[in-house]
Amino acid sequence: MADTPILRTALLVAAALLPAACGKGGSEGPDATASDVAPVGLAPPAAPTPVPAPGAPPSLTPEAGRSVKVSNDLYEFEYAYPAKVGAIAGLKAVLDRRLEAARRELTKGAAEDQAQAKKNDYPYRQHSSGAEWKVVADLPRWLSLSDEAYTYTGGAHGMTMFDSLLWDRQANRPLEPIALFANKAALSRAIRQPFCDLLDKERAKRRGEPVNRQSGDEFDECIDPVENTVLLGSTNGKTFDRIGILVGPYAAGSYAEGTYDLTVPVTPAVLATVKPEYRGEFSVKR
Repeated sequence: MADTPILRTALLVAAALLPAACGKGGSEGPDATASDVAPVGLAPPAAPTPVPAPGAPPSLTPEAGRSVKVSNDLYEFEYAYPAKVGAIAGLKAVLDRRLEAARRELTKGAAEDQAQAKKNDYPYRQHSSGAEWKVVADLPRWLSLSDEAYTYTGGAHGMTMFDSLLWDRQANRPLEPIALFANKAALSRAIRQPFCDLLDKERAKRRGEPVNRQSGDEFDECIDPVENTVLLGSTNGKTFDRIGILVGPYAAGSYAEGTYDLTVPVTPAVLATVKPEYRGEFSVKR
């Protein structure tokens, strides 16, 4: 075929349009999926994680859990839970609601404090709130979780708080760990002595001297373990055989002493306090 100016022009136009036409089915197309573009046997490159702008709704990636971090002039907010939570729709919904409630409370309190600071002409201190859920035990029926939270509202220091939660896969619902026991008083009696002994041992380490429970100092007295955060743990991956107690600041000592994380075994006395319908979910720690 003869080479003419018209033919050369047509070929150049076609070549220029070819990449755009091919792009409609490629990885940059708006409707493309991993299976559309990934070579056989290879995973597609991971997309960058978007960073939400201040005030924007936090992103959700259930397959990888959830991690929200927002910082602006008004507040800092963090909230996270692991992939095992994101994989359970009902549990994810429970913690997502708690996330939104925590953020609303933080926003409201910070805005009110900032307004007062401007009105009374004193510096505003950025508020902060954070929570991180972790897996304590993953059993066939149960997912046991702990939460360490932190809040600061402009005072001398912030405050650490704890929480816990059980997810019953069989009933598809959340429960407080204490709900598996006949009552709080019975569980307290069953674990109080070993708990108090562990607490005194740890307090003595931090204070550099033995603890005298009869000193009259409130921080030398033992405390009720079940009035703190109760966790259910496992060493065998099948049943609950240990109980954790998380103690926040000021509950068992001064703020400088920090928090306490103590664990006692499930004993026959503890097993006797479990509700009959849940007794098979526990075993005595060997």
